[in-house]
Amino acid sequence: MTQVLERDPVHPEQDPLHAPATDVAESMATATGDLAATLHASLVAIRSHAGGGAGTAWRGDGLIITNNHVVPGDEAEVLLPDGRARPGRVVARDPDHDLAAVMVEATLTPVSVADSSRLRAGEMVFAIGNPWGLRGSVTAGIVFGVGPAMEDSVPMRQVIRADIQLAPGNSGGPLADARGRVVGINSMIAGGMGVAVPSNTIIEFIATHVDVL
Repeated sequence: MTQVLERDPVHPEQDPLHAPATDVAESMATATGDLAATLHASLVAIRSHAGGGAGTAWRGDGLIITNNHVVPGDEAEVLLPDGRARPGRVVARDPDHDLAAVMVEATLTPVSVADSSRLRAGEMVFAIGNPWGLRGSVTAGIVFGVGPAMEDSVPMRQVIRADIQLAPGNSGGPLADARGRVVGINSMIAGGMGVAVPSNTIIEFIATHVDVL
């Protein structure tokens, strides 16, 4: 049976259909803040001779996923969420999907991963990274679409496009849905849209390039 919410004539202040705007705004702010804190616990900063970017703690054993262009060499410095610096070693890369796997000797807080094939246009997503060196910065946007890359400048075959602001330092950081589950790794801006590698592509990359080592 479907429950119908009705106005309470005696206690209109408790009307579930007309919650005060301030309560709605505060609830949204709290939820967004909690989401950002959850993602920040799995976000690392990566420094290499080519510059730097972000990385996403994928497993607790020290596996970090980032973009191939963030770590052009075999080694990089990794700044953990608590500020400690650790040497990172690139153990696998896939230039065709702009992915690289980095291992550090540290216990990490891994992200929760969602099935990117279930992502739909119009859903809200959140990107967290280290743009311009500002660690843990968060931006939000709307999914434009999920599918083949059409631009020649985009090397990946499948991408997530979102109307979201990215900047140098966001590369390698997580793109998450409204529940804080990672649906992709931010990679670049193309055609004015944020472009991310889908989580399902990353799972396949780990299975074929990392777990076989």
